[in-house]
Formats: sequence, structure tokens, C-alpha cells
Amino acid sequence: MDLGGTGAGAVIGIPALFTGLCDDAALFPPGNAPLPDAIPAHTRHRTSSYADLVGPFVFPASRVDELTPAELDVSLTLPGGPATLEAALTRIAAVEGVTPVALEIAVPAEQSAADFMTAVQALETLTAGLDVFVEIPRDERRSDVLAALVGTSVSAKFRTGGVVAEAYPDEGELAAAIHTVVATGVPFKATAGLHHAVRNTDPDTGFEQHGFLNVLLAARHALGGGTVTQLAATLAERDGALLAQELGDLSDDVVEAVRSSFRSFGTCSVLEPLEDLVGLQLVPSSVLSTEQGTSA
Repeated sequence: MDLGGTGAGAVIGIPALFTGLCDDAALFPPGNAPLPDAIPAHTRHRTSSYADLVGPFVFPASRVDELTPAELDVSLTLPGGPATLEAALTRIAAVEGVTPVALEIAVPAEQSAADFMTAVQALETLTAGLDVFVEIPRDERRSDVLAALVGTSVSAKFRTGGVVAEAYPDEGELAAAIHTVVATGVPFKATAGLHHAVRNTDPDTGFEQHGFLNVLLAARHALGGGTVTQLAATLAERDGALLAQELGDLSDDVVEAVRSSFRSFGTCSVLEPLEDLVGLQLVPSSVLSTEQGTSA
């Protein structure tokens, strides 16, 4: 089994397929970690033996005033849209050690795709050097917003779950979204709902939850010319061993292509995805041998 970057095929540390895959969204539901706990936990994650798995700390623009000096790379969420960006970046610039590396910008309900992109493009000076993701609305504007991203440096962000069943797109909807962005060369990330590696039914809520391995494999199949129907079947697959085997057989160049497409996902727990990967033998158990601290 070779997950990329391992040379002889042995899994050593965090494979390239999973490097930077988990953005630390500890502050967000359902985790809702207190900020004084979440930042030290993130620091532990970033200095652990599984540090390569962990992306930036996802932070809401509305809470920037709560930040205190810390060595912290943040992905800033802007549910209020582009109009809230300049003030948020100004405030965050005053906090020593905190560095914005990415932006996750929502499309306000009243804004058309054209007007939204005009607003984003007007902020190019502020967004230079940052990874910019647009949260794609799940309404009639979806296709227009996705089309507007083609040929730009802006990526897509898909909501894949939440605290209510309606927040979870079914496999057909998510498959169509992945098919569209891969076909048009638009990178994407996901947020919410990807609590486990493999498609599952949550035993407490009954929600049908997508697996992040399913999404990785769906991106791979889309890159290979798979249809929406084929991608939907991949997203519905519940056999973790089957998913692990197919992903484990990917060559280094395919791993690079997959991760250039599916960039990361936000998770309120870094350790849960890691434990799933260890359980499927995609990551060595040795990465869990060091002190983990409090899960985020």
C-alpha cells in the first residue's frame, strides 16, 4: 500500500494523501470548544507526531477581538461576505503572531453571483497571498457561482453537513458538485459533517454522514472521467477496507492531482479522523503514541 511520498510502499508518518487535510475547526459545532482550550490544543496538534495532518485553525471573523498574541495560522471565515473582510483583516493584523493564511467567504443571501465576484475581485490587494474559498450556496445561484470561479484563483467550499439533517447534501447533490469543480479545474474544500473516514449513519442523530475518504476517492474518480452517477456510488460506499485499498493503490502523481483538487476539510475534532485512518491502517499507529492532550 503506497499513499504517496513513501517510496518503498511502507506507510511512514502522515502520507502525502492526507497532508494538511484536516483544518482545525474546534470552535464550531458540534464541538464548540472554548477558545482558551482550543488554541493550546491546536498548538499541541501542530507539534505532534501527526502534525502533517493538521491545517490552519479555522476562526470566525466575528470573534477576532477575542484573539490574544499566539503563534497561529488561521483560516478566517466570513459569513457576512466580502464587505466584512477589510475590517477583520485590520483587527487581526494587530494581534501579534496571528497570521491569516486562508479566507472562507460566504455569498450573502441578497447577492448575485456576478455582484459577489465583483466584490471579491475588488479586494484582490487584501487577499493577495491568501487561499480564498467561496462557500457555494445551495440555492438557485449555485451553478452561477461555480461558473464564476472558473479561471480565477478562487476555490470552492462545500458544506457537507451540520447540526440538522437538511444541512447534509445527499450523495447525488455532492457528486454533482464535485464533478463540476473537477471538470472545470476549480479546487475545493469541505466543511462540517465529515466526522468519519467512511460513509455512515450517525447512531445518535440518524443523520447520513459523508466520509472524507469517500470524498477523496470521488475526486479521484472525477479526475479519471467518472460520471456523476459513479461519483454518487463512491460517496455512498460503506466498505472502509475497499476505500482504503483503492486509495492505497494510488500513484504519487495521482495523489498530487487528487489533493490539488480536494484541498482540505474543516473538522471540530482532529483526533477522530486520525483514529479512523489508523484503524484502516492508512496511517501508522505510532503517530498516536505521543501525548495527545485534549481533542479539538
